[in-house]
Amino acid sequence: MGQHFALMWDIKPGSEEAVAELFSKYGRPEHVVTDQDGNEKGKLLGTQVFLKGNTIVRVIEVEGSIADIAPHMARQKAIRELEEKLDEHIATPRDMSTPEGARTFFLQSLMRPLADRRWDDED
Repeated sequence: MGQHFALMWDIKPGSEEAVAELFSKYGRPEHVVTDQDGNEKGKLLGTQVFLKGNTIVRVIEVEGSIADIAPHMARQKAIRELEEKLDEHIATPRDMSTPEGARTFFLQSLMRPLADRRWDDED
């Protein structure tokens, strides 16, 4: 079982259908998480993206450290292409072109987990 992380951000009014279309067609990142040297650091187990009004929530399930997951995702072609297309729809401008800009956006968008329960958890 992995850990769940969620990111939340707002899109511009009227962008809902365009953003839904982008998410319906974006490619898959490599699920084995590696560092810049190719050393395995974890796995991407799943992703869900939700839209309510102008708010997007992206939930990811991972094995490994979120500190290793974020730079791995930034190196993924499918994610970079999606993020570039999303830029025109994001309500608050962001800079995803640099590791520092991506890190800032990530930290501002990261939601704090409050509960994570499964049917087979022991109490």
